[in-house]
Amino acid sequence: MTRDQQQPTGGGTELGRYLRARRAQVTPAQAGLAPGAGLRRTPGLRREELATLAGVSIDYYARLERGRETRPSPSVVDALARALQLTPDEHEHLRTLAAHAARTAPDPPAAPSRTVRPGVKLVLESLRPSPAYVATRTNDLLAWNPAGLRLFAGIEEWPLKQRNLARYAFLHPAAREVFADWEHTLRGCVARLRALAGTDPDAPDLTALVGELLLKSPDFARLWERYEVKAHAFGRKTYHHPDVGTFTLGYQGMHLEGTPGHRLVTYYAEPGTPSHDALVLLDLTADHPVPHDSGPSRGRAPKTPEEAPFPPSGHRGQGQEG
Repeated sequence: MTRDQQQPTGGGTELGRYLRARRAQVTPAQAGLAPGAGLRRTPGLRREELATLAGVSIDYYARLERGRETRPSPSVVDALARALQLTPDEHEHLRTLAAHAARTAPDPPAAPSRTVRPGVKLVLESLRPSPAYVATRTNDLLAWNPAGLRLFAGIEEWPLKQRNLARYAFLHPAAREVFADWEHTLRGCVARLRALAGTDPDAPDLTALVGELLLKSPDFARLWERYEVKAHAFGRKTYHHPDVGTFTLGYQGMHLEGTPGHRLVTYYAEPGTPSHDALVLLDLTADHPVPHDSGPSRGRAPKTPEEAPFPPSGHRGQGQEG
C-alpha cells in the first residue's frame, strides 16, 4: 500500500491531494508564465505560482493544500479551477471536495446495498440482443444479460463476487486484447474511482478495491497518482472478441434512481452493420454462465437451479447479484 493510501483520508487531505496532483500537470508555459532561470524541481507549477495565478496569498494556498484550511470560498475554488485549467467535470469535482472539506463531522460510510430489483432485471432482458449490465459505483457487476457478460471475454471464469470491471481491465490477462484502446479504458476506470474517493474516501467497497489494485497493478498505481476524475457515461468502444471478432459499439450509462450509485450500462449498434451482426451473434451464442464454484470450462449446463445465474426455464434471463 502506498503512502497515499496510508495518509489520513479526511476531506481536507483529499482536497490537498487533488490540488497537488493537478498543479503538477500544468506547466509554466501552459499557464502563460516565463520558465525562469535555474533547474525546476517541481514537475508543474510551484505553489507560489499557482497562488499568484489564483489571486490568493502563498500562505493561504499552502494551508489549503496541506489540509489546514478547509473552508475555501466559492470564488477561491473557481479561481483555482481557472488557474489549473480544469475541465467542467474537474471543476465540479473541486467544488465537491471543497464542500466535503468543510464538514466538521462527516457521516460514517455505510455498506452500499447490492440488491437489484426484479424490474431492473426484466429491463436487462428486454434490451437483448444489446449487451447490458448493472454495476455498482465501484464497477462490481451485479446483474447482466448474456451478451452483457460475454462482452468481457473470460470474466465468466471468475467467481461472481470477483467480477468487477476495473479488476478485469487491470488484472485479467484477456483485457489488454479485448479492449482496442486498453489505456483509455484504464483511465476511465481510475477516473470513476478517483471521483468516488473525493466524496467518500473511507467507503469500505472503495478502499478494498483500490488497495488491491495498488498492490497488484503498476498501471493502476501510475494512473491513480494522476488524479483524473472525468468518467465517461457515453461514447463508443471497439472490442477484439476472441469468439465474435472485432466490432465497435456505442454505449450509454444511466444512473438507477433509488440505488446507492448503481448504473445500468447498455451497448448498441446500427442495425444492418457488421457491428450489429456481431452484437446479435454475441447474444445468440451465449453459453450457460460458468457457475461460481467451477473452473473455466465453457458450455457446461448448471446442475441445479441454485447453481444457475439465469432462470432454469430458458436461456433468456439476467445475472444475479455478485
